[in-house]
Amino acid sequence: MDKGFLKAGSPRTLLAAFLYFDVSFMVWVLLGPLGISIAHDLHLNAGQKGLLVATPVLAGALLRVVCGAFVDRFGPRRVAIAAQIFVILGLGLTWLIAPHSYGALFGVALVLGVAGASFAMALPLASAWYPPQYQGTALGIAGAGNSGTALAALFAPGLATLYGWVNVLGLATLPLTAVLIAFCFLSSEPAKRQTSGGLVTWLPLLRNVDCWSLMFFYGVTFGGFVGLASFLTIYFNDQYGLAPAVAGSCTAFGVFVGSFVRPLGGALADRFGGTRVLSVFYALAACIFALIGFGLPTIWLAFPAFFLGMLVLGLGNGAVFQLVPTRFPERVGILTGLVGMSGGVGGFYLASSLGAARQMTGSYGPGFLCFALVAVLGLVCVMFCRRRWITGTDEMLTGATAPHAL
Repeated sequence: MDKGFLKAGSPRTLLAAFLYFDVSFMVWVLLGPLGISIAHDLHLNAGQKGLLVATPVLAGALLRVVCGAFVDRFGPRRVAIAAQIFVILGLGLTWLIAPHSYGALFGVALVLGVAGASFAMALPLASAWYPPQYQGTALGIAGAGNSGTALAALFAPGLATLYGWVNVLGLATLPLTAVLIAFCFLSSEPAKRQTSGGLVTWLPLLRNVDCWSLMFFYGVTFGGFVGLASFLTIYFNDQYGLAPAVAGSCTAFGVFVGSFVRPLGGALADRFGGTRVLSVFYALAACIFALIGFGLPTIWLAFPAFFLGMLVLGLGNGAVFQLVPTRFPERVGILTGLVGMSGGVGGFYLASSLGAARQMTGSYGPGFLCFALVAVLGLVCVMFCRRRWITGTDEMLTGATAPHAL
C-alpha cells in the first residue's frame, strides 16, 4: 500500500469504519438466511417470505436519507454509535420477547434497516479523513464491508438449526457490541467535514436526467446483488432441497465473490470507460438471469450460473461508482447517497418479486425473467447515455470529461 496513504489520514478510523460497515451489513440481511427457519415455524408462503426478507433492504435504503441528515448535523461517528446502540437494543428486546407472529417481524425488519443505513455513516467517516487523491482507496477499503452479507449467509442458517432463529437474533448482538466497543476506541470524529446541504441541494439534482440514470444503473447492479444475497438461501432450499447450512454456504460464496470484485469493476471502468464496461455487464447479466429464469434442473448447473451472475453484478457496482464523479465531480457526496439509496430499493424489488412470482405461478422463473428484462433496459439506457454524453449533447458534459472515461 502507498506509504503516503498510510500517513495521509487516520488508519484507525478507517479500520473502525470497515468493521462497523461489515457487521452492520451482516445484520442488515439477517432475515434472509434465517428465512427457512422462520417460514417453517410461522408457516409462511412464498410471497410472505419474499416480502419479509425484502423489507429490511428497503428500510435500509430509505433510512440512509434520514441518517445522512443526522450525519450532517451531529457528525458520522456520533450517529454511527447511536445507530449501533439502537440496533443492539432492538435485537436484544426481540430476543427477550421472542415474537412468533408474521406482523411482529416487520418491527424487527425496521430495526435491521437501521443497520443497513450504515452506508450513510461509515463512508463519510472514512472519506472525511483523506485528501482527494486517496478518496478511492479509502472508500474502497471501507466499502469492502459489504462482504458482511456473506457472513450472515455462512453462519446464520446453521446456528438457526442448532439454537433456533430467535436465539440467532440475540447472538447477533455479540459481534455488534464487540465492534461498537472497538469503534468507540478506534474512531475519531473528523475535525472538518463536508455536508450535503440537505434536501434543498438534492432537489436540483432530482430534476437532472443523469442523476436518475445513475440511480437506475445502481438499482440494477447493487439491487440485484443485495436482493440475491437476501433471498438465495431460501431459493436454494425451496428449489433444490439443500439443507439450510448448505444453502447458506452456497449463497455466501457468491456474495464473497460479488463483494471483492467490486474494485476490479472500477478499475476496468477506469481503463475502458464506465459506460462501455457497464454495457457488457448488463448484457451478461441479462443472459445469465434469463437462463436461470427458463429453469436449470440441478444445483450443479444453477450454482455456476448464480456465481457468474453475482460476479457480473459485483463488477457492475464498481463500474457505476466510477461514473458518479465523472458525471458530477462537484456533487459526489450527494450523488453517493442518492445512488446508494436506489440500490436498496432495487434489492427490495428483486427479493419481493421472486417471492411473489413463486406464490402466484408456483415458480421463481418469472421473477428471474423480469430481472433479466430490467438488465436489458439498463443496457439500452446506458448505451443511450453513452452516446449522449460522448457527443456532448447534454448540459452536464464539460471539457474535463474524457470520452474514454465514459
